[in-house]
Amino acid sequence: MRRAAFAVAAGAMAVSLAACGSAKESGGGASKSTDSKKKGDAITVGLLLPENQTARYEKFDRPLIEKKVSELTNGKGKVVYANAKQDATQQNQQVDTMITNKVDVLIIDAVDAAAIKNSVQKAKDAGIPVVAYDRLAQGPIDAYTSFDNETVGKTQGEALLKALGSKAKSGKIVMMNGSSTDPNAAQFRKGAHDVLDGKVNVGKEYDTKEWKPENANSNMEGAISALGKKNIIGVYSANDGMAGGIITALKSAGIADIPVTGQDAELAGVQRIVSGAQYMSVYKPYAPEAAAAAEMAVNLAQGKSLDSVAKDKVDSPTTKAVPSILVAVTSLTKDNIKDTVIKDGVYTVADICTAQYKAACAKAGLK
Repeated sequence: MRRAAFAVAAGAMAVSLAACGSAKESGGGASKSTDSKKKGDAITVGLLLPENQTARYEKFDRPLIEKKVSELTNGKGKVVYANAKQDATQQNQQVDTMITNKVDVLIIDAVDAAAIKNSVQKAKDAGIPVVAYDRLAQGPIDAYTSFDNETVGKTQGEALLKALGSKAKSGKIVMMNGSSTDPNAAQFRKGAHDVLDGKVNVGKEYDTKEWKPENANSNMEGAISALGKKNIIGVYSANDGMAGGIITALKSAGIADIPVTGQDAELAGVQRIVSGAQYMSVYKPYAPEAAAAAEMAVNLAQGKSLDSVAKDKVDSPTTKAVPSILVAVTSLTKDNIKDTVIKDGVYTVADICTAQYKAACAKAGLK
């Protein structure tokens, strides 16, 4: 997969914050837009997001995409929204409904990248282009935007190595990957292994069903039981939600002061970083990702080329050379909270430094 971090201007959207194959599908992503009858600004965009347990989707992705679509269509375009609540079958039904209602374009963040394939094909057969959002959906998609997911994993792995320092091989680490149905999780895992392999001893590794914190908690309890609490020196957690479940298990076992990674810069994760319970997260600016999805969707709905927008190409398991925009990420630690999530307006100091964290915030220079 070819990748290039591509910066997208967020403009006024400074709010920012991170898963039927045939030869006919290969290539041609950009050319598909020219097959549509050209439309004006009064377009309908179908937006399908995967779940509502992770804070980002309802708080950031949805409103950012809605705002950008409105800006790009002079207030005439509308977004029809559905959330699958982590149910792939329900998401397929939601796609069917939007096809029946004749939306002009779909933005899909797939619950299950493989399970959505037939629905993407149905949309194509109905003449509705599809933008794969955040996760690389299978099927004849027309465009894709996400973060450079292997770089996310590498960023996490590098941070964990830095935190372990000379103790990197003195014990075992536990790797808590994301859901096996999410292609992003596989890319995070690959990136992390590229950095960690040969430099640490992996005692236990898990794919965590549905990314759920309670499943990560259960897995971590199993790892502690199998490895012994004195032998665990660090935990690779693929996101902040799971890190919360992991840290609860560590505390219950009396394990403290070991580095735990994360991703998404969720508020609870940032607060744990301030307090020292979590070592780092990966800050993913959602505004440029959302803006990229909206711009590609509007262009496709209006029958315009993506050549000036999507500078990269990505291969999915079913579709080659998909026009893509990949957004860069930042390692978030206690040292750069002020220069990232606070500076970009994601959170205020007051949001982070509630009564429970005031002392830790003062020590970290957050006032």
